[in-house]
Amino acid sequence: MAGHNKWANIKHRKGAQDKRRAILFSKCSKAIMAAVRQRGPDPSMNLSLVYAIEKARAANMPRERIDRAIQAASGGNQGENYETVIYEGYGPGGVAVLVEALTDNRHRTAPDMKLIFSDYDGNMGASGCVSHMFALKTLMRVAATSANEDQLFGIVAEAGGDDVQRDGDAFELSAPPECFAALRDALAAAKIECASVQMSYVPLMRIDVSDEATARKLIELMEAFEDNDDVSTATANFDISDALGEKLARD
Repeated sequence: MAGHNKWANIKHRKGAQDKRRAILFSKCSKAIMAAVRQRGPDPSMNLSLVYAIEKARAANMPRERIDRAIQAASGGNQGENYETVIYEGYGPGGVAVLVEALTDNRHRTAPDMKLIFSDYDGNMGASGCVSHMFALKTLMRVAATSANEDQLFGIVAEAGGDDVQRDGDAFELSAPPECFAALRDALAAAKIECASVQMSYVPLMRIDVSDEATARKLIELMEAFEDNDDVSTATANFDISDALGEKLARD
């Protein structure tokens, strides 16, 4: 799959979203409020808000909490002013890592990102050092019981998407950001529900990691980024075998 990475697989298998629900809900609320303050509360005029709401729904965030976040940000310019900042670097094994943060204080977030890189045998680099290895994509995850692969390929192709790949008990769909609405509507018309939706940077090339210690350290690095309150998404271009992935998911 275009941009597919093994961390996404392991994260879903480990149920990382469930284990970090409070952090996830906080991040979803922040993303919703930032989108509203930047472009207003009307989703039809604000694609960033659509993504933020869809991600919150996929995380099973209560509707009333989504509404509260929209209302809180609609009251004016009071409160924090968040900006999106990209941090880049390398993890163990020379793996490229790209982190998207939503922060109200770069002077706090940048040192935190640098520390996480160094704590897990990585190095934060200069802007642009690895971003050319990634592309911004819409990613959707669909339960394998809700559709067959041929049906999904047809829907994705018709909506202008990139690819469909089977991943255990689910399919992962990839599309350019501008195709999000068409793909979402096509899936809804076919009565196919998305388990998760996000807009994220995905790798254009991958590095195979076979050493268990290196793979484990990379997983720990990605978990540390996702546990940080300022991080929206963290992506790396490593891939590991299914057998090693299953082993790490069980640990």
